[in-house]
Amino acid sequence: MKGARIAEPTAHTPDAFAALYDEHFPAIHNYVASRLGRDVADDIAADTFLIALRKRGGYDPAKGAVRPWLFGIATRLVAQHRRQEMRRYRALAKLGPEEVADSHENRVINWVRAEGLQPRLAKALAALPRGQRDVLLLSAVSGLSHEEISEALEISYGTVGSRLSRARKKVRSVLGEDNDG
Repeated sequence: MKGARIAEPTAHTPDAFAALYDEHFPAIHNYVASRLGRDVADDIAADTFLIALRKRGGYDPAKGAVRPWLFGIATRLVAQHRRQEMRRYRALAKLGPEEVADSHENRVINWVRAEGLQPRLAKALAALPRGQRDVLLLSAVSGLSHEEISEALEISYGTVGSRLSRARKKVRSVLGEDNDG
C-alpha cells in the first residue's frame, strides 16, 4: 500500500482512513520529531492526520500519491512551529558531548556529535532558508524522492533539485567539505 492514493472508498470509510493512518503515521511522526523534537511530534503528527481527514474531500488523486500530500500537510504545520525549530537548532548547536535519550533521531545526532560535526550541522541547518531546509530534511530524514517533495511542497521538480543542491552546498561549506563531490 506504499504510496497509496486516497480513493473514493478511502475518503469516506473510517476503516480505510485508519489503515492509511497506520501506514503513514510512523514516517510522519519521525519527520516531525526530527524537525521539532519528540515533545511536539505526537501532537503535530496527529494534527496532520486530523487535517487530512477534514480535507480528504479536497484531495485530488490526479495530483499525486497520499504520502507526499501528508508530508506537505506536516511540513506546513512544522512551518507554523518554525520559531521552536530555530530555537532547537540553536540549542543543539551549543550542546556538548553529553548523551541524550536513545531514539533513532538521537542516535543520528550522537553519531554526528561523535564525528564532531553536530554543532556545525545544527548551525548550518538553522542558517538555511526555510524552503531549502524543508527540501533537505524531507529528502534526508524522510527519504522522499524529488517527485514526492515536489508534490508535498507544491513546488516544481526543478525547484526541488535546485533547493536541494543549494542546501547541500551550504551545509558542506559549513562542515568544511567544500569539494564538489
